[in-house]
Amino acid sequence: MKKVMFISSTGGHFSELLQLSTMFDNYDYSIVTEKTKMVEALKEKYQDKIHFLCYGTKDHKLSYPFKLMLNCVKSLFLFLKIRPMYIITTGAHTAGPMCCIGKLFGAKIIYIETFANIKTKTITGRLIYKFADLFLVQWESMLKLYPKAIYKGWIY
Repeated sequence: MKKVMFISSTGGHFSELLQLSTMFDNYDYSIVTEKTKMVEALKEKYQDKIHFLCYGTKDHKLSYPFKLMLNCVKSLFLFLKIRPMYIITTGAHTAGPMCCIGKLFGAKIIYIETFANIKTKTITGRLIYKFADLFLVQWESMLKLYPKAIYKGWIY
């Protein structure tokens, strides 16, 4: 069975990622997101299939660089522990380091640009677009910004 990691930051990105939950049982899957009260409750449902990184947004200018570095190290350890063949993500910052690590180790990267953006690129999307094996957009208008992307419609 193929090993697949589903990863995103918490909040709206994670809500989008969970729209793919019908796919989970088709794979030896793992879920990675940031540890917040909202997602801690999912530990009971997903048990050893869910893993957490540190919560931190770029809005917290002093602590963010340190949390980002810590998450990079944690991402490396998680990747080596799980060894996914595929990484599927809806972004944002939490997913960037994991996708870079995965690409270095030969994992296939599937990126789904967030539903929230209709006319602008996300920072993570800009980065991962350069090396993603499959880059999907949820709005047809986004094909102007990401010409090699594939439009598949909304995941909601």
